[in-house]
Amino acid sequence: MQTSDRTPTKSLSLLRRRSPLASAQYQQDKLAEVALSHTIQGGDFSATLSAHGVPALTPAKLDIFQINIGKLCNMVCRHCHVDAGPDRTKENMTRETVDQCLQALDRTEAQTVDITGGAPELNPHFRYLVDQCVARGKQVIDRCNLTVLLLPGMEELPSWFGDRGVEIVCSLPHYRQRNTDAQRGDGTFEQSIEALHRLNAAGYGKGDSKRQLTLVSNPVGAFLASSQVKLEQEWKAGLEKYQGVTFDRLITLNNMPISRYLEWLEQSGNLQSYMEVLVNAFNPATVEGLMCRNTLSIGWDGRIFDCDFNQMLDLTCQDEKQKPWHIRDFDPDRLAQRQIVTGRHCFGCTAGAGSSCGGALA
Repeated sequence: MQTSDRTPTKSLSLLRRRSPLASAQYQQDKLAEVALSHTIQGGDFSATLSAHGVPALTPAKLDIFQINIGKLCNMVCRHCHVDAGPDRTKENMTRETVDQCLQALDRTEAQTVDITGGAPELNPHFRYLVDQCVARGKQVIDRCNLTVLLLPGMEELPSWFGDRGVEIVCSLPHYRQRNTDAQRGDGTFEQSIEALHRLNAAGYGKGDSKRQLTLVSNPVGAFLASSQVKLEQEWKAGLEKYQGVTFDRLITLNNMPISRYLEWLEQSGNLQSYMEVLVNAFNPATVEGLMCRNTLSIGWDGRIFDCDFNQMLDLTCQDEKQKPWHIRDFDPDRLAQRQIVTGRHCFGCTAGAGSSCGGALA
């Protein structure tokens, strides 16, 4: 790895730095303090939904079972809403909790298992989980930071994934080096391109439905994601021409005002303006497809959340008594009757074309 001070592995997580923003409650308080009385419905997400005929956000059919198996990562990216990093060694899902997730999965009709982190590949039970899901006939998604594929012991993962039909969803902020390294650290772009070449060599990114390679782009700055369709065309042309890399599809995500991206917004003086952008760009056409409606998010410790973003803000799924739910007590009927927990951060998913784990919504 590179040794520059801007290299992700030379940085520390918010938790390790003992930053106040390591606290989920502190993050919620920070978002609540932003002056938004002049925006639509005063920056109140629930009131905004109601104004568009949605009195409460409720679940639809469960399609995606998302499992965050840990915060351990070989990188410390500036935009990371998980606050993952090499120092997050304690937050790793145990084999017992993995098995509880599989038992719960068997009680659902979900066809897709979305495995995320951290770098999920660093969890010692990762390959066991993938094999168990594949054996159940599920479509498996691995959310990969690319550079992890270059670590010792990980070199054979591209072909291992291909043999199991795992879709690889990779984070790459931009197809040019400067923008990617600005967000993820010096040297990251070069390593990411090497990993993409290895995936291409294993048959990924060639139009094979069993070897789908998806890239994920986050804006490098305090603005909304650009047109997903337009960017995909631009990226496919740029990566193939300049790097000899091919991929199947591109999804774009708005950066969420959570964790280390929230820190950057504060430090750069962009928090107020970015929240105003998110609120004022609310798009009611995104509500039907919000990922919290067709997805459950399971934390590394087994707690159940409406989505990955709620997970990072410690907003668990709750019943009428506000009792948090755990995977060991999984009850699909009860979960189907819940009301989804929302907050100001939810404007990040409804702004512009919308944003979800599957990309743009409108």
